[in-house]
Amino acid sequence: MSARIVMGMALASALLAGCGASDVREVQDWMDQVRRDTHPSVKPLPEPKDFLPYAYGAKDAVDPFNPTKLLGELARAAATSDNPNQPDMQRPRELLETFPLDTMQMVGTIEKGGARYALLQVDRSLYQVTTGQRIGQNFGVVTHVGEDAVDIREVVQDAAGEWTGRMTKLELQIKENHK
Repeated sequence: MSARIVMGMALASALLAGCGASDVREVQDWMDQVRRDTHPSVKPLPEPKDFLPYAYGAKDAVDPFNPTKLLGELARAAATSDNPNQPDMQRPRELLETFPLDTMQMVGTIEKGGARYALLQVDRSLYQVTTGQRIGQNFGVVTHVGEDAVDIREVVQDAAGEWTGRMTKLELQIKENHK
């Protein structure tokens, strides 16, 4: 076994001898030559301009981007407007006006006394609605109750504060039974 150890050490010594610094001197000479021959040219930076401070005099003025100022102006303009779409703010709210439309699902229809009613589910409660009834948080009025949808006309304010009408629809939600 000692012969194997001696052979292994001899082989390792031979391999390490091959890692000597034979070409290092040539590389060092070449790098020194490149350093001597290279002359970099860098343009000088321009002189900095003189800074003249500006005194802002409107710091005590009313902020034109203040959202409360904008809302106040829109409310004042809406109150004096003669827009026919403007809702009656003094009218008492109906129960279904407390829920957003996206929380309601149409789950069916029934007919009573010649009038068609849509069955709307909000959370786990079921409500009947018919034409002319108020619904949703945007001053919605049911305009038509069909077999598969409820048409609703909502009144909303646009970016300029004007009241405008828009039509929306709650469609019948069909749930499939999986057995």
